[in-house]
Amino acid sequence: MSKKILVCISILVLSVLIFSACTPTTAVVNEPEVVVDEPVINDGGNGSGGGNGSGNGNGSGDEVAEETMTAEKENAALSVTGNVENELSWSEEDVKALNTLDVESTNSKGETETYTGVLISDLLSLAALKPDAETLVFVADDGYTAEIALADIMDCDNCILSFRSKGGFSSVIPGAEKNLQVKGVVELQVK
Repeated sequence: MSKKILVCISILVLSVLIFSACTPTTAVVNEPEVVVDEPVINDGGNGSGGGNGSGNGNGSGDEVAEETMTAEKENAALSVTGNVENELSWSEEDVKALNTLDVESTNSKGETETYTGVLISDLLSLAALKPDAETLVFVADDGYTAEIALADIMDCDNCILSFRSKGGFSSVIPGAEKNLQVKGVVELQVK
């Protein structure tokens, strides 16, 4: 009887091995995807209005280094649009996964704070600016807009979109006018 049990166990083990070898396995690979969108036209004004231009935001966030670009336009936390070769959109997590920088700047209360974020020039470079691009418009989630010369941003080594503690992004442009410190930035529109 013990021979029969050994044979049954052997057949059972072989069956399991054969069955597991025949079962297809799938690997899920989550590779970043660049989303290229159609141009978005901003009807937003010239940077005046909305009370959003006060303060520098409450920048905080973890520093992570890998570059990723994903997010469908409708789910995007941040987009680069307008006079660029490739309009891009990212989720908040994807922006936080880009190379980050800590920047000190004075907030609306006159206090110096440290903000963590991504260089604005890096985001614009990823979208490949067109040669005739001249102006950058920060577009906030409440419709507020503020404009700055594109050359000023591209030459700035400490102008960032900081990570807000309650989610989203704020522009931190050390030494710039108060109206350029925009909270809730959702779009960088290049003109």
